[in-house]
Amino acid sequence: MDQLLHTMTLMFALTAVAATVGMFARQPLIIVYIVLGCVLGPYALGWIGESHAIEQLGHIGIIFLLFIVGLDLPTNRIKNVFRQSILTVLVSSIVFFGAGFGLGFLLGFDSREAMTTALAFLFSSTIVGVKLIPRTALHHRRVGELVIGLLILQDILAVLALIYVASSGEPISPLAWLKVFGIPPLIVIGAAIGAKFVFWPLMKKFDVVTEYTFLMFLGWCMGVAFCAEALGVTFEIGAFIAGVSLANSATAQAVASTLEPLQDFFLVLFFFYVGTTVDPVLLWSVAWQAGLLALVCVLIKPLVFRYLIGWCGEDRKTSWEVGYRLGQNSEFSLLILYVAAAQMSEEASLAVLGATVLTILISSYVVVFNFKNPIALTDRLRVS
Repeated sequence: MDQLLHTMTLMFALTAVAATVGMFARQPLIIVYIVLGCVLGPYALGWIGESHAIEQLGHIGIIFLLFIVGLDLPTNRIKNVFRQSILTVLVSSIVFFGAGFGLGFLLGFDSREAMTTALAFLFSSTIVGVKLIPRTALHHRRVGELVIGLLILQDILAVLALIYVASSGEPISPLAWLKVFGIPPLIVIGAAIGAKFVFWPLMKKFDVVTEYTFLMFLGWCMGVAFCAEALGVTFEIGAFIAGVSLANSATAQAVASTLEPLQDFFLVLFFFYVGTTVDPVLLWSVAWQAGLLALVCVLIKPLVFRYLIGWCGEDRKTSWEVGYRLGQNSEFSLLILYVAAAQMSEEASLAVLGATVLTILISSYVVVFNFKNPIALTDRLRVS
């Protein structure tokens, strides 16, 4: 406990200083958190050692983020978004998988390493994509719906990818398929029933107490997320379902704004943790491989999404914006690397890790300096 307290105290004190410097230097705060984590982490100054607690606390930020996103998306809009997103996700996944697999072979990886590289290429970052979406402007609600629909469907594919990697490449069992495609609908039904017959009756009786309202929403988020994880789905998907089940209410919008500071606290931890996973010395030894993987990713993903989304009927401006907002590898890539660690060489693993962090950095720069977002450095682009 003393070690965690020391870590948190040092981290937030120095993060505040670094964030101030970053604001004067006109740098996105996400970049500041990642770079500071790298500098203070076990592979550089070593002031902060490896901490699973920081990783897990950061994970809570992702859960809150998806819950708040769900609160903004009533079920009728969700159906339309998913219907439009399925084809885009399927076709783009084939393209990204092929690009990642081909690059893996080009870099001299064996077939298993190339397969893992391809899987890491499939997904875009939920946390970067959603964190940088304005939720108030009408146009950006549409952009947000498209981004979120694509990311949630990618999360389902990510669960399959993790199951495949964990099985060491063996065929996925029928039970695993059931977990991915059979359990989520049951969670949706259960959450809808629970919200109607348990959550809202209690809220109507006691919602005059603000603290109780806050705790009920928080407990609902974590409760549904826990049930989802216990049934073999991810915490993130469970939290999103929890939010959607409450979305058809004015109360939900008010509570969402009170949860955002709590969400931001945990997200700082997540980005800081990403920085602590980077070993600058070892990363330098695979710099050209990581750089090539990152370059291909940030070039091909916006292009593929732009044309697929445009083909589905969206205008050119919206298609390009969604493409750039999804132009990075995902935090799921880090999880895939962790699960596949025993099946990959250190060189291959570091190259994919480095590429993932680089794409998050580059994509954050592109979005923060070119599109409207909540953490923009100019008044023209800053929209909450």
